[in-house]
Amino acid sequence: MSGQEQFTIEQFYKCMNQRKLLGGKCKKCGKIHLPPRPLCDNCFSKEFEWTEVPTKGKLLTYTIIHIAPVQFQQLAPYATGIIRLDNGLKLPGMIRDVPFDKLKIGMRLEIAFEACTPTAQWPQWPRYYFKPA
Repeated sequence: MSGQEQFTIEQFYKCMNQRKLLGGKCKKCGKIHLPPRPLCDNCFSKEFEWTEVPTKGKLLTYTIIHIAPVQFQQLAPYATGIIRLDNGLKLPGMIRDVPFDKLKIGMRLEIAFEACTPTAQWPQWPRYYFKPA
């Protein structure tokens, strides 16, 4: 990215169009924020640079959603969880391509990207999900 860069959730999702997972790295203390934010919660700096982060990690926790928000009802039941990426960052997301009875804490997962299906109730940003690594 070039020019006046913005470290917003909107820009984070725009970067996903390139099938890259990018975080905002604080230029002052080096902390990586995922998703990015405009202010470092460690040193309060507003100076960031984009940095690519790993797309693989281990499942820390998960749950099966049976009663979903309106925009996700057609997907229910579905699994959602938090993975610890290989650099230590944690990221929540849906888990696909794994039968519910095969989900295990510690299993290796990776991020996959997909285009957003247009709806009037949800932002039109690309999405990510976790699948077996």
